[in-house]
Amino acid sequence: MDLLSQEILPEEYFINNEPYYEPVGDEIEIFEAAYKNKLPVLLKGPTGCGKTRFMEYMAWRLKRPLITVSCHDDLTASDLVGRYLITSGETVWVDGPLAKSVRAGAICYLDEVVEARKDTTVVIHPLADDRRVLPMEKRGVVLEAQDEFCLAMSYNPGYQSILKDLKQSTRQRFVALEFDYPGAGAEQKILENETGISADVARNLVKFAHMTRNLKGSGLDEGASTRLLVHAAYLIEDGINPVAACRSSIAQALTDDPEMLSAINELSGTLF
Repeated sequence: MDLLSQEILPEEYFINNEPYYEPVGDEIEIFEAAYKNKLPVLLKGPTGCGKTRFMEYMAWRLKRPLITVSCHDDLTASDLVGRYLITSGETVWVDGPLAKSVRAGAICYLDEVVEARKDTTVVIHPLADDRRVLPMEKRGVVLEAQDEFCLAMSYNPGYQSILKDLKQSTRQRFVALEFDYPGAGAEQKILENETGISADVARNLVKFAHMTRNLKGSGLDEGASTRLLVHAAYLIEDGINPVAACRSSIAQALTDDPEMLSAINELSGTLF
């Protein structure tokens, strides 16, 4: 085991101001129980439904630093664990975000983990069971996680293909929390609190979102996310015409198909 000195992360990794988060169920209580029992957590849900905001809120609530990794096709195990680099003519070891989190007792959040290469996700297995260790093969040591360390990751099961689904050997190590878009009342409240938009405009934006979500599978891969509604609300609050705001921040973000764009713009026109 490698019990090297605990790393102290700089202030930038801490969330000092409470992020606004509107609970949709018992996700806060379940996450806290999982954290207390040193269990890793998997967040499942569509893009833009609040998974990342939830992680920021929990990091603030638990008073732990948060290291977020946006996963992608080229993400390697070395990107997560660390690598040797040549600095000023010397070869030095530089920890990756996962190793930093393990040493510092931080929350490590792997966002959209299925986008990473399959051989990359294997490195998290020893951290995601009762061993709670991170093998560092290039250094020939094994890092033991601090008690406060927490591993969390997210993915969108409705969007992924079979080739990019999570392996059972990975997902069965995690406590899973399922997220979806908030109910109409909660989503309206989020828009008002995030952007300062009026209740009437927020209500119509939520109605518009539900219209686009009903088109999922009938021309759209995804409906308007809460994130896109927030974008539109900011534009409207800054004086942009609501129809133009919906076109630029929602319709154009959802599709490039001319007929579908026209249909979505007509929907916003009926409300604004």
